[in-house]
Amino acid sequence: MILEAAAQVFQREGLSATTNRIAERAGVSIGSVYQYFPNKRAILHALSEQHLQQVEADLLALSHDIAQLSPRWSDVVRALVTGAIDAHEKHSGMHHLLYEHTPRTAEGVAQRQSLFLRLVPVIAHQLRRCSVGGPDHELTAALLVHGIDAQLHRVVLAPGDDRTPTERADALIALWSALPAD
Repeated sequence: MILEAAAQVFQREGLSATTNRIAERAGVSIGSVYQYFPNKRAILHALSEQHLQQVEADLLALSHDIAQLSPRWSDVVRALVTGAIDAHEKHSGMHHLLYEHTPRTAEGVAQRQSLFLRLVPVIAHQLRRCSVGGPDHELTAALLVHGIDAQLHRVVLAPGDDRTPTERADALIALWSALPAD
């Protein structure tokens, strides 16, 4: 209840949100908020963990779906990119705030790394199956997983130039779809 209220307040007010506003929105006393969270940073950290868990569940479900099918390489890339975008857009108002302003913790970094390590073999299998990406499919898959993550956060989902998010996503899909044949 407190985290849901916090997400709503942070989406409306950004970093200027206060624990008093969060308590008010949650319908609880400020003491109740502090019983679970010592400060606003702790609330942001909990929201960040929750967000990462939701994105992880979505991406792992997507990777399972891809593994069950035999799509062309370009369709694999399109599914990965659009799936990652969809997972982030479920909470787009919070995403930028969490990604840019929540301090990285060892636990959060480990959670992201664990997700990446689970995605790499799935992608490596698809690279082998589609005969693309060169001789070292695991390395290519690791580069792709980390590359798409960075490119999504820094270019596709970030505010920027006059290009639409769809145009940016299409450029990212075209880039990774153009891997050379083995």
